[in-house]
Parts: sequence; C-alpha cells; structure tokens
Amino acid sequence: MTVPATAVYFTAYDQLKTFLCGQALTSDLYAPMVAGALARLGTVTVISPLELVRTKLQAQHVSYRELGTCVRAAVAQGGWRSLWLGWGPTALRDVPFSALYWFNYELVKRWLNGPRPKDQTSVGISFVAGGISGTVAAILTLPFDVVKTQRQVALGAVEALRVKPPRVDSTWLLLRRIRAESGTKGLFAGFLPRIIKAAPSCAIMISTYEFGKSFFQRLNREKPLGH
Repeated sequence: MTVPATAVYFTAYDQLKTFLCGQALTSDLYAPMVAGALARLGTVTVISPLELVRTKLQAQHVSYRELGTCVRAAVAQGGWRSLWLGWGPTALRDVPFSALYWFNYELVKRWLNGPRPKDQTSVGISFVAGGISGTVAAILTLPFDVVKTQRQVALGAVEALRVKPPRVDSTWLLLRRIRAESGTKGLFAGFLPRIIKAAPSCAIMISTYEFGKSFFQRLNREKPLGH
C-alpha cells in the first residue's frame, strides 16, 4: 500500500505544483498547499481499498489466505462501494494533513534555509522542517483519524457477527457523538502514538525524497548531451 501510494503522491504533487506556479493559477506561497491537497485526494481514492484490507488484517487477525474470502464477503454484503468505506474520514484526515504539511514545510524550510537558493536545501534542514510540519498537521487532523478507525473497526465487528451492516453515520455526526461520550479528549485519542509515528516518518520521508531528487537532478545535469 505504501509503495504505490508514495510514488503516486509525490509524482502528482511535484507535477501539480509546477503546473500551478507555471500557469500563475496561485501564488508560490499557496501552490504547495493546493498541490498537496489535490495530490492526496487522488492518492486516497486509489489506495482506499488497500487501506481497508490493511485494517482488516490488523483488527480481525485475518491471514493472507483468508483475505480474498473476507473481501468477497464484504462486497457481497455492501457492494463494491464497501471497499471505499472510510473514504470520507480518510480524505478529511489526509487531504487537510497534506495541505497543512506542504504549506508549513515550505515555510519552515525557507526560514531555515535563509538566503541560500531553494535547490540547495540540506538534508538536515529538510529533516527538521519535515518533522515540525508533520507534527503540526498530525495534531490538527487527529479527530478525523479517530473517526476513520472507529468506523472501520465497527465494520469488522459487524462482519464477524455476519449481520447486515447498519446505516453508516456521517463523519460530522460521529465527531459529535465521540465528543458527547468522551469529551474533547476523545477526539484526540491516540495523540502520543500518532505524533511519535508522524513526526519521524514525515522527517525521514521528505529528507530522503529531497536528497534523492537533488541527486538525480545533479546526475542529469552532468550527463553528456545525446545520452
């Protein structure tokens, strides 16, 4: 799930940001935010069925051999749309996360970079900027992660009992219900694990990406003409 998602996401982000800046459809300040949101929206749509499969494997302890039967049972009960169950909360979590992440990342990177050109950003600066941006975005979008997890786990319980799935509540209704039952604290359940996961993963991912991109750009510049 992660490999195709990352490839699609970064490729779409770079192309969209270049297009937005080149066509002057938005300012350089907001281009990363718009490109990040659109790239993540497309990626979430493509990867959502795999996300549901991953949740089933973790929540129901389903083996890989049983996975095909489990997916077919879900489709038989809820139709093909059931494979995108949790798409709404996932999009509400990941699209704002991506928009906030890229907006803050470019701002922090520019601040840390100082007068140096943007294409001379060091791996260390990318690492720090990515970690800070990932932390901020993870905190602000945590309530939607809680809703997504509760919805997918509830579906697993329904399938285990082999009963007809109930009507799915809207994301906003679930948010209000969680707040009514557990208070505002309930909307931020799993706060520390999410920060521990998001901050280093964002830092490692973006610094590795920036290093790889600069390496291959330098390699292309040094390549003799006609090769």
